[in-house]
Amino acid sequence: MPIATPEVYAEMLDRAKQGGFAYPAINVTSSQTLNAALRGFAEAESDGIIQVSTGGAEYLSGSLKSMVTGSVAFAEYARVVAAQYDVQIALHTDHCPKDKLDGFMRPLIKISQERVAAGQEPLFQSHMWDGSAVPLKENLEIAVDLLAESVKAKTIMEMEIGVVGGEEDGVSHEINEKLYTTVEDALETAAAVGTGDKGRYILAATFGNVHGVYKPGAVKLRPEVLKELQDAVGAEYGKDKPFDLVFHGGSGSSLEEIREALSYGVIKMNIDTDTQYAFTRPVADHMLRNYDGVLKVDGEVGNKKQYDPRSWGKAAEASMTARIVTACEDLLSAGKKIK
Repeated sequence: MPIATPEVYAEMLDRAKQGGFAYPAINVTSSQTLNAALRGFAEAESDGIIQVSTGGAEYLSGSLKSMVTGSVAFAEYARVVAAQYDVQIALHTDHCPKDKLDGFMRPLIKISQERVAAGQEPLFQSHMWDGSAVPLKENLEIAVDLLAESVKAKTIMEMEIGVVGGEEDGVSHEINEKLYTTVEDALETAAAVGTGDKGRYILAATFGNVHGVYKPGAVKLRPEVLKELQDAVGAEYGKDKPFDLVFHGGSGSSLEEIREALSYGVIKMNIDTDTQYAFTRPVADHMLRNYDGVLKVDGEVGNKKQYDPRSWGKAAEASMTARIVTACEDLLSAGKKIK
């Protein structure tokens, strides 16, 4: 199947909301990790979301260090290979802070607007504006503008209120009370960007989320915060679960916490740290077990078959694929692809 059209992407999100499941959103940084993600979704018989961060996009452009160039190259490559898989895939760009809007999110939205005007599909299906580092008022003012531009591009906007702790791509937040979005924040958000009437968006509301790796007990997730937000805004606007919610910083979360979040309207869960480890672990194993083969030790010639990137790359891809299958099972999207 081709990359999901705007209509199919909307259907994907609707099906998740109605069915009480969520799509893993897998961060990738290369053709290898992209292929692993595609294979994982296909093996799980799950539609899914594949995304690039600002750092991932820059890395994909090589020495050019251009987030836009890397994003375009990723999207075009994904279009070719994804067409060979029997699942629907949406392409997304991850956290974009204020200082990178003009070098990342806005140019990509513009490209999609131009494509749509020419009768083509948008380049990406959604983009995330991360306004967590600015005051809520400014966050929402920027979100209103970006949502209007997204509508013209036939893309969906993701936005964040509250703060995800930890560090990702150079953006850091402390672990404190700001990790929990308040009902007041949610009501202000609905008043500014609507509940779908001004354009579709998905919302990363925080409930103790932290990026990266943490040991059990180090972070206190409170999924019930999501229910409080949905109930308060739902009562104000006469809608059941008015927000399409996103779960960030889920590495290390228990299955119980994940499933509870799904019941409150989470339809997308970002997965990066766990898949990074799954990809790298077999590479480390290969290098350590074949030390004198991958290196020309003491004047020897090594073993070409062992230092061929394909020899360890295939194992890395297979491990990441297996982790994505597990994610689909945890999020209940496995076996629910659009027929």
